[in-house]
Amino acid sequence: MCGLPAVPGLRAGFVMACRISELVLGCRDPELLSRFWCEVLDFVVLDHEDDGSVEIGPREGFGGPQPTIILSRRDEPEKGKSRLHIDVNATDRDQDAELERLLKLGARPADIGQTGQEQWHVLADPEGNEFCLLKARLDPL
Repeated sequence: MCGLPAVPGLRAGFVMACRISELVLGCRDPELLSRFWCEVLDFVVLDHEDDGSVEIGPREGFGGPQPTIILSRRDEPEKGKSRLHIDVNATDRDQDAELERLLKLGARPADIGQTGQEQWHVLADPEGNEFCLLKARLDPL
């Protein structure tokens, strides 16, 4: 299917597919980040957990067309560089206009050694989690 060698023990033609249903982001202030990411992605708050975590997602909720994001309260940030980040694309404006909007919401430029020739912008959310604004515009869902 994906051009990789077959998995031993898996019969030919057997398809097992998954969807990403949730992304979990550890953070000090789930309320602050929920407001930021809801504005960025046009999401809504879906749930508040007893531990202070906040789940946000599309209005359709869990299992809808996009994964939900759980902002999981952590007193101390994780050590080291994150191996996963979020990429976003504008749906109703060009990249420059979307960059301006994201900066007004509280994103800030992040320097990871870019050359300035990239077709994306590396940003950080209010707690410093890196994400990229890509150039291509996507159709809204």
